[in-house]
Amino acid sequence: MLTGSCLCQTVRYQIDGIVDEASHCHCSQCRKAHGAAFASYAHVRHADFRFTAGAGSVARYASSPHATRTFCRECGSNLQWIPAGRDYFALALGTLDQDPGIRAERHIFVGSKAPWYPIEDRLPQYAEYPGANPA
Repeated sequence: MLTGSCLCQTVRYQIDGIVDEASHCHCSQCRKAHGAAFASYAHVRHADFRFTAGAGSVARYASSPHATRTFCRECGSNLQWIPAGRDYFALALGTLDQDPGIRAERHIFVGSKAPWYPIEDRLPQYAEYPGANPA
């Protein structure tokens, strides 16, 4: 079991399953939503996740026709990127209380990365989402 929360601790959650497919996303939406060069996310199945406190403080924003982002309406912490029609969502890894036991596998959407941030590790880089050709 893993637990996590937003910055102000109003929203808390529990994961009773695996967290996998961690990525550093460099798309412009993630950069703006997180105020950073990239956002680190991992997949969590909807069935393995539940809010344990503050579910009423979770705001939703349809950031594209294909996905919704959630965040705490009190402190603004980003929580989830939820693609339409999938049995999983992407959890903002920075909100976890414990080490999930996985590490990022790749950089995605580097085609729109911040020009001031050099990627200096050896992880695979994809111009868009994996399945496309590496950058």
